[in-house]
Amino acid sequence: MAMMVRPLTIAILTFTCMVLGSSTPASARGKGDGRHLHVDLYKHTCPKAEQIVSDTVREAIISDPGVAAALVRLQFHDCFVNGCDGSILLNETPSGEPIEMKSPANNNVRGFEVIDEAKTRLEKACPNTVSCADIVAFAARDASVASGLSHYLVPGGRRDGLVSRANDTRGNLPKSTSNVTEMGRVFAKKGMNLFDLVVLSGSHSFGVTHCSAFDYRLYNFSAVQAMDPQLDRLYAYTLKLACPEVKNRDAQVHLDHVTPTRLDNFFYVRLLLGRGLLYSDQVLVEDPKTREIVEMMANDPNMWNREFGKAMIRMSRVGVLTGQQGEIRRNCRFVNK
Repeated sequence: MAMMVRPLTIAILTFTCMVLGSSTPASARGKGDGRHLHVDLYKHTCPKAEQIVSDTVREAIISDPGVAAALVRLQFHDCFVNGCDGSILLNETPSGEPIEMKSPANNNVRGFEVIDEAKTRLEKACPNTVSCADIVAFAARDASVASGLSHYLVPGGRRDGLVSRANDTRGNLPKSTSNVTEMGRVFAKKGMNLFDLVVLSGSHSFGVTHCSAFDYRLYNFSAVQAMDPQLDRLYAYTLKLACPEVKNRDAQVHLDHVTPTRLDNFFYVRLLLGRGLLYSDQVLVEDPKTREIVEMMANDPNMWNREFGKAMIRMSRVGVLTGQQGEIRRNCRFVNK
């Protein structure tokens, strides 16, 4: 199926610069803008660091293919709450406050045991060297590559945070009910833009979600319409079979039932057909500021492949701790004594 789009000569530059301009705002810089991260950081101090993480991720995916999407999501949920500092991994902090992991926004986030296993292996190979925050970034890359993405280089040097607060998730993570304006505002706070938003939304080409995240689109969308008018009717019928009204809202549905374990650009094709499972995804084609980007990604799988890796790298630099900030945790679940 061919879809016509407008000329792309200046489109990417336009969307890359929109909303934020050319510089990162102070609110996004936070703890650090990631300029002090470096590729191959562990080349001499822990030469097999990235291979150890890669092997751990590969073994985990063989055992549980769904964990690949979980690891990509884990990085997003870590980085968008006070920066990429591994704070989502903590079971407790010295302050005793409710932790990020226990926030309702993180109820369905998983993959922690993969990070734990990689950390255990790394501590045996090179103690107190590789941060948990770097492991999260490496693992997300390796999970993406194992699911079809081209390999991309991830800089290292993040330090682990000492603070984790459930309250900090508020306003920092988009919801499945968010519109483009709301999501764009969240991304702007992190120094990212609408181009990043659309590209990273492509991670919804694999993995699962619960009926509770979208079933209102089927039965109780508004006072005027029972069903979301943007939802393809045949697709809606299949979703109703998977998520009957007033039944088990915890039932899981593949975000993409055609290639459920493949990270690819078919996500964008589905949006153009009215088959985006989440409202926050489908609105990307309803808003003129993002529809053109969706069309670009739908028409050029190679472009999306490249841009997704670049966007993941940009996200991995959000609010990082470097130098003497934070620490290198010995156990990702606890700050060092």
